[in-house]
Amino acid sequence: MDADHSHHHHHTMAPPTTSGHDHGGGGGGEGEHEGHGGMVMTFYFGYNNVELLFTGLLINSPGEMVGACIGVFLLAVLYEGLKMGRETLLRRSQVNVRYNSMPLPGADGTVLMETHKTVGQRMLSPAHFLQTLLHIVQVVVSYFLMLVFMTYNAYLCIAVAAGAGMGYFLFSWRKAVVVDITEHCH
Repeated sequence: MDADHSHHHHHTMAPPTTSGHDHGGGGGGEGEHEGHGGMVMTFYFGYNNVELLFTGLLINSPGEMVGACIGVFLLAVLYEGLKMGRETLLRRSQVNVRYNSMPLPGADGTVLMETHKTVGQRMLSPAHFLQTLLHIVQVVVSYFLMLVFMTYNAYLCIAVAAGAGMGYFLFSWRKAVVVDITEHCH
């Protein structure tokens, strides 16, 4: 005796949707890069029907893709600049610098002095509020860049990577190199 279970709808995940997005560079069949709920799961080069961050932001031409890549590139440069800028602001706003020295026994019975620098910052200061605001902006920008990369569009992924590299090149050379004298592995 067979029971009819067609009235039961047990879905553990949402059924795949077909949004009509081709994601191809002008050729290829429908759904060529889809398969996980309509989400592209392989890298592809294309400029037709590429959604970028928001539903209404749709790329449909080579010119739009070039513009999107320039915008994404600049966003990635901004992200790297934000990281270095926050680091610089943090160094400038540090207060309560203290140096603590402690004796350490040397190899031949001598006493060596090790000095540690302790730096504090006030929580309710304008500098900390600015750091907090910039941190929020940095987190939002980083998630935008992650979501752009998750489009799997190779042009946009290259723009993210190139922008991050350019931002690092432009801003990180000012970063102070800290040498830890207690580090023995060089």
